[in-house]
Amino acid sequence: MDKQTLQIKLYESHHAFISYLDSLSEAAFLSRKNDKWTAGQQLEHIVRAVKPVRQVLGAPKFLLKAIWGKANRESRTYTDLVNKYHVKLAAGGRAAGRFVPKAVSVEKGSRLKVQLKNEVEKLAAKLDKFSEHELDTYILPHPLLGKLTIREMIYFTIYHVEHHQNNTKQNLV
Repeated sequence: MDKQTLQIKLYESHHAFISYLDSLSEAAFLSRKNDKWTAGQQLEHIVRAVKPVRQVLGAPKFLLKAIWGKANRESRTYTDLVNKYHVKLAAGGRAAGRFVPKAVSVEKGSRLKVQLKNEVEKLAAKLDKFSEHELDTYILPHPLLGKLTIREMIYFTIYHVEHHQNNTKQNLV
């Protein structure tokens, strides 16, 4: 995917998630089955995952290079990145530390939806400062997947919200 497509997919996937959450009743939003996260917790997790990506892409490029270096391989395809994520999940990979959400009330959920919209808009805008080549050059750390190029991190961000929307739907069946 080129940069413009990445930006569009970021908006589409996150807005689809927010729209889905908006369609839920308060009871469904707060529902928790089988020790799974509520819809609100899924939302908070996504906000907690998008925000640091947006923040780090605001850093100067020389700092990204100094801290994490440059890629020594080509970026994976979207499909390959998603497959790698599924392998890590199947091996027991789970969110940890600051990415684990707390309880989320309906009122907090409303604020988080606005925050997520803002974070995604800012993240998409941050991509404008990178060339297509640079999206495949600079690397960032991912807590489960290891070092990812910026392009791969955006692939992950797009897929991640879809994954959690599907989890939310499955938890409400």
